[in-house]
Amino acid sequence: MMKIPDMVAKVLLTAVVALPAVAFANPATLNHPGRTLAANCFQCHGTDGYGMESLAGESAAEIVEEMLEMKWDTANKDIMNVHAQAYTDEEVALIADYFSKQ
Repeated sequence: MMKIPDMVAKVLLTAVVALPAVAFANPATLNHPGRTLAANCFQCHGTDGYGMESLAGESAAEIVEEMLEMKWDTANKDIMNVHAQAYTDEEVALIADYFSKQ
């Protein structure tokens, strides 16, 4: 039996693992500038906004308002507050716009 070279196996495995993220993503937002910024959010909120706490389709204004509240609550060191504090207001708006379009 022929053994697949390690490099080919790694490429195939990467393709199989990455395929669901691309296959189910909203095509209209694949190149959205907020997508890359939202990468920190994907663990909990999902790459498409459908996660433990869904953001998909929520109003961008509402997401911005919530994130800015967390950003300026510097006494609170919950994970969301810490993430929100790392973004500029413009980046928060891009992230919110990305999730609102899912």
